[in-house]
Amino acid sequence: MVVSKLSAAVAALALLVFADVATAESGIASVYPQSYKGRRTASGQALNPAAMTCAHRRHPFGSNLRVTARGKSITCRVTDRGPFVRGRVIDLTPVAARALGFSGLAHVSVERM
Repeated sequence: MVVSKLSAAVAALALLVFADVATAESGIASVYPQSYKGRRTASGQALNPAAMTCAHRRHPFGSNLRVTARGKSITCRVTDRGPFVRGRVIDLTPVAARALGFSGLAHVSVERM
């Protein structure tokens, strides 16, 4: 009985630890405004609109995320926190959004690499 409870606890812990990596999420992506160029991100880096970077609420700084929209995929690096608008899952730099074929809002799926 003790072994069975211990096994269940280990399995639950593994789900918590690996859920972040194993699951993809979907929702709305938005684009940083050009006026944010040079502003400091939450990681301390200056925002570069020409870099393939993004803001995400949960993934650690430096994580690479695969973002897919409209049949296209890109890889971008997390350098900021956000977005803080309900329903939005990621903020992309203008160059990242253009690579996916949009400039405002788009439905995307996000997966940690």
